[in-house]
Amino acid sequence: MARLTVKQLEALTSVDDGRILREDGGLVARVRAGVRGVTVQFRYEFKQDGLKRDQSLGSWPKKSLAQIRADRDEAKATAAKGIDPTAARKAAKIEAQAAVAATITEAERQAAANKTVGDLFDEWIRDGVSRQDGNAELVRSFKKDVLPLIGRKPLRNLTEKDLLSVLRSVKARGLNRTVVIRSKDIGQMLRWGEKRKPWRSLMADGNPADLIDVSKLLDHDYEEQRDRLLSPDEIRELHDILQRLETDYEALPAGQKYSGIRPVNPRVQCALWICLSTLCRIGELLKAEWRYLDLDKGTWFIPAEATKGHKGKRQDHHVFLSGFAIEQFKRLKKETGNTPFCFPGKDGQGHVDTKTVSKLIGDRQCRFKNRSKPMAGRHHDDSLVLSKGARGEWTPHDLRRTGATMMQELGVTLEIIDRCQNHLLGGSKVRRHYLHHDYAKEKTEAWRLLGEKLESILAESAAADAGSQ
Repeated sequence: MARLTVKQLEALTSVDDGRILREDGGLVARVRAGVRGVTVQFRYEFKQDGLKRDQSLGSWPKKSLAQIRADRDEAKATAAKGIDPTAARKAAKIEAQAAVAATITEAERQAAANKTVGDLFDEWIRDGVSRQDGNAELVRSFKKDVLPLIGRKPLRNLTEKDLLSVLRSVKARGLNRTVVIRSKDIGQMLRWGEKRKPWRSLMADGNPADLIDVSKLLDHDYEEQRDRLLSPDEIRELHDILQRLETDYEALPAGQKYSGIRPVNPRVQCALWICLSTLCRIGELLKAEWRYLDLDKGTWFIPAEATKGHKGKRQDHHVFLSGFAIEQFKRLKKETGNTPFCFPGKDGQGHVDTKTVSKLIGDRQCRFKNRSKPMAGRHHDDSLVLSKGARGEWTPHDLRRTGATMMQELGVTLEIIDRCQNHLLGGSKVRRHYLHHDYAKEKTEAWRLLGEKLESILAESAAADAGSQ
């Protein structure tokens, strides 16, 4: 058979439609005439395992005659090895696709591995946090203090030192409060990422925020400054909420109690009213021991080691309980009087963690916590929000400030209020050496006035309840 030529193919016309052309080496072609002109479809014919087979080689003039022969020669060589050229072509295509997919996967893996702190921040702002201002303050603060220093750093390389450098740059401007806020925000972002792909794998060595002790960056005499006070209406509202939670929960059918909002633990309720009526710190109260309380005499001794000192200085504190405070301690004694501590831990031997009550109160004001979801084993509701949230969150420490302010309104002098709060007072060392009046009478009167005021406030609440029944 003569060898086909390009000139021969170019001479074909519509008259040749359906004509078969052949060439040595198994090259077979069929002429096709259509509206777009003449094309010649080539295939390679061969025998394998005693059977006649063929493989498409494409069409001329889309492919050159030389390329068609080259493809025929490749197929012929494959067939000579006992391999079906068609199957080999499919396999090659699959391998090529797999190689492309592998390349894309590797590129995506490398891109994920190199995601930066800034990338995490962008996704967190978009999907992980929703604050009342539309996250405007978060974006502003991160762009100012965080992203310029660590925004381009790959998250997998982020370390405790990187976070410390951010916080120290803020501290260098003398902004203790901002250091605390920025540390909390960074921690919230990283903890959100720690639970999600691809961020979780980028923190395989742990969350660097967990290694930060922000208190070590602050001035030694720094304390969180708050000015939140509870108004008399809010004190009544708190009392009513505590009672309503108990009533509503008791009224639930047995099968629905698990899903209902549980009432506040009686011990926690006592702690709140004692803090308000004695001006004690919540941490001092939760360390209290029954051996230091004499409810018949109405006294509570707080040893220096259980108090919060200032610059390492501590002092014993004697609290003269009002009738209001005594009633709360009596109520508490029915709960825990069989243990050494007024607020025992689970083992009954030590006291409960001093942050327990603050956490419980905060968990019931979740709208102020900026949490993306409930924390395991914790409350997550707004059952203790006062004034519909218009005045912000309140804490157990705010009760101490509220009680002190009420004393001031009742005419108690600032010096006596300071002594009721167990503040370390300044003044001449000579004066402190010679003057040893303990102000027990004055402090007793101050606590009595406060207790009676609280009773009158809550009496209005009780009268209102009675009137509504």
